[in-house]
Amino acid sequence: MANKLKITLTKSTIGALPKHKLTVSALGLGKLHSTNEVPDNVAIRGMLKQVKHLVMVEEI
Repeated sequence: MANKLKITLTKSTIGALPKHKLTVSALGLGKLHSTNEVPDNVAIRGMLKQVKHLVMVEEI
């Protein structure tokens, strides 16, 4: 596992399920193409699995 993950919001949350919108917000992403670095742990991986169709993930 990498130490950190770089997450980028690549698709809009318009029309997404409300819980997916909240998950994207909890990951620290707001507007389209916004990026955030988060620690790589099981909780974050679970959140990313839920919104994998909206984000792009890179290991740092």
